[in-house]
Order: sequence, then structure tokens, then C-alpha cells
Amino acid sequence: MSITGDALVTTPPSAVLPETTVIRSWKTPIALAIFAVLFAILLLAAPRHGETTFRLSTGADALQLPELLAPVMPVAWAALIVCALLAAASAYFVRAFGRSPLWIVAVYIIVLVTGFLTWAAADGTVPVAGLLAGSLGLAVPLIYGALAGVIGERAGVVNIAIEGQLLAGAFTAAVVATVTGQPIIGLIAAAVAGMLVAFILAAFAIKYFVDQVIVGVVLNVLVAGFTSFLFSQVLQANAATLNSPPRFDRLPIPLLSEIPVIGPVLFRQTIIVYLMYIAVALVWFGMFKTRWGLRLRAVGEHPQAADTVGIKVNATRFWNVLLAGAIAGVGGTVFTIGNGIAFNKEMTAGAGFIALAAVIFGQWDPIKATLAALLFGFASSLQNTLSVIGSPVPSEFMLMLPYLVTIFVVAGVVGKSRAPAADGVPYIKG
Repeated sequence: MSITGDALVTTPPSAVLPETTVIRSWKTPIALAIFAVLFAILLLAAPRHGETTFRLSTGADALQLPELLAPVMPVAWAALIVCALLAAASAYFVRAFGRSPLWIVAVYIIVLVTGFLTWAAADGTVPVAGLLAGSLGLAVPLIYGALAGVIGERAGVVNIAIEGQLLAGAFTAAVVATVTGQPIIGLIAAAVAGMLVAFILAAFAIKYFVDQVIVGVVLNVLVAGFTSFLFSQVLQANAATLNSPPRFDRLPIPLLSEIPVIGPVLFRQTIIVYLMYIAVALVWFGMFKTRWGLRLRAVGEHPQAADTVGIKVNATRFWNVLLAGAIAGVGGTVFTIGNGIAFNKEMTAGAGFIALAAVIFGQWDPIKATLAALLFGFASSLQNTLSVIGSPVPSEFMLMLPYLVTIFVVAGVVGKSRAPAADGVPYIKG
């Protein structure tokens, strides 16, 4: 409002409000365009001919679906065109609204993978149910690890030690299940082992304010070294009595397990997988629908405000880090009693770090992190499937594939992603 001579001039409120700045991240459309260009180069440099067969059913399905025959180059070029259109759509959304919707990335990945599989498996057969079942099996420890990461970081503690918790769970489950002959006891022992690793992380990070990333890295090295030492000095010499774990039997769910495609993938699994379904649902519901979840998110976003309303910030963080460790420990059982495999040195092979990538890609949300873990599991299963069907893709590239997908997703697709505000920041009362 201003006064000019005898006139009173009123300035509209909207004229003095600051303009809203839209922050645009072009990483997603650029990444999608780059991969479309690379796929085009592949098709031009190494065209393949013939047909690819996609087998949808297994022998145990109640309804047998017919096999799908896909002409290699027409399907591959059609997939490329759709990918190019999706990259353009992603650029439009970024320009118009500041960000690209997640569904574009999801559809892009499905179309690109379909086109690549059609090209790579020319004159071969792709067992779709086997590929997806393998994806889920490889994703299960990643999902458990991602849930642990989401809980820890939502509480304000960076859980770099997921790798160590998975490895401790795998080692403990193998030994305890071998000694007792009961895989369920091994499962419980693995949860306890994961909690012990998490207890050390919580004690140093929350009680003594040591840098959380450093503590996590040290714990990973410590657990890897300790389990490798015990494996060399104890387990190898007593493999029959200490390192021959029984495995969980598969428990097909009647009727549901006979549904084509999804039946073999989702409903012919072990108790570890069924527990994973329950864990994902409970963590999501608890985090966003209960008082526990509200307090968890409060101490990770604004611990000072949580403290003023009576929430014990450090105690809340401490117990939730232990819960996260137990979940990660259960995930480690997949490597041993989940498949009836003896423990071996560093057998988790970086799964904890891929789980961390799933946490970031999933934007600290249990459901989105689970979907991200499934994507990484699919990349690993794709590597195995292409090796079996005799793909022309070099074996060195196949070994790199899961990690290339991780880099692609985190660096190129995630876009702007905000961690909990107090994540990694120790809380000192007063």
C-alpha cells in the first residue's frame, strides 16, 4: 500500500508475493534418451533375425497359456520407438511440471527389457515364469535390506551396515540350522545376529555420536573379516557338523499357485518369502498409519520438535535401528537356509549396498523401495537367463548388468530425492 498525493493506492496482495521457483531435474529424460540411443546403436550394429519364443506357463499351471512368438527386429524396433516417445514424454513433463512421473520410467523399463530380450534370445525360448521367479528369489534379501534401510533412515540413522547384517544373518543361520537341524531356529538366530550388529551401530552412532557412515563401513569390514576367519578356521574343517544347513521347503498355496505366470512366481515359495510379503505390508502400514510410524518419522525429520512433545528421540532411534537389524538378519537367511547352501566367504556379494540404492530409488518409502529391489533382482535374473539361453551378449557385460542397472537408476532416473531432514545427524538434547 502506498500514498500518492491525496490518493490512497492499494497494492494487491498477489503483487508482493514472491514468485514460486520450479526446480527442474532433467536427469530422467536425458538418461532415458541415452539408453534409447544405445539400444538403437545395438540394433543397427548387430541386427538379428528369426523369432523369439516367450513361454508363459509351467507344467503345474491349471491353465496352459500358449507360447508367444515375436519376430525379432520388428518387435525390437517397435520397442525402440516406444522408448523414444516415452523419453520425449518425460521431457515434456519435466518442462511443464518440473518432474517426470514414475510411471513413465516403469513403462520404459518394461518396454526396453522386452525389446532387448527379444533381440538377445533370437531363435531361442525365454521362460517368462522362470525369469520372474528368479527375479523374486534374488530380490528377497534386497527387499529385507531395503526395509531395514528405510526404517533406520526414517529414524535418522544412516544404516550403511546392511551388508554386515545380511552377512551375519547368513552365517548364523547356516551354523545354527546345521547344529539344530531346524531351519526355523536358524531364522530366529539370524534375526538376533542382525540385531547384534545393529546394536553396535546404534551404540556408537546414537550414544557416542560417532559418524554413522564410518561406523557402518567399519562394521561391514568387521563382520566380513570375522565370518571369513571363522569359515576358514572352523567351518571348513567341520563342514558336516557346522556348515551343512537344511533348507526351507517350498509351500505352494492351493489354487493360487496354479495361476499362470504369477502362481509360480508368488505362491510357490518358502516361508522366508511369505514373511517378506508380511514384512513389507506391516512396515508400510505401521510407518504411515500408526503412532509408532508417526514417532519414527518425527525423530527423523525434526527431532527437536519430537522432543518437545515428549518423544524420547534417542531411545526411539535406538530401538528402531535394532528392529531394522533384525529384519536385515532375516534377509541374510536367503543365502543359506533359504536355498540349502553352505555358508561361504562374503557370499552376500554387495547385496547390502544394492539395498541401500533401493532405499534411495524408493525415496525412503517401503513400497517404492520394494519395487526398486525387485528391479535389481530382475537385472540379476536376466543375467542368468541370458547366459543359459546362449545370448551373444559378452559374459563380462552380463556380470556387470545388475550393477549397471543400479548406477542407471540411482544416478540417472531418481531425479531430485530428499532424505529425511535429520538423517545422519546425531541428536544432542538441550
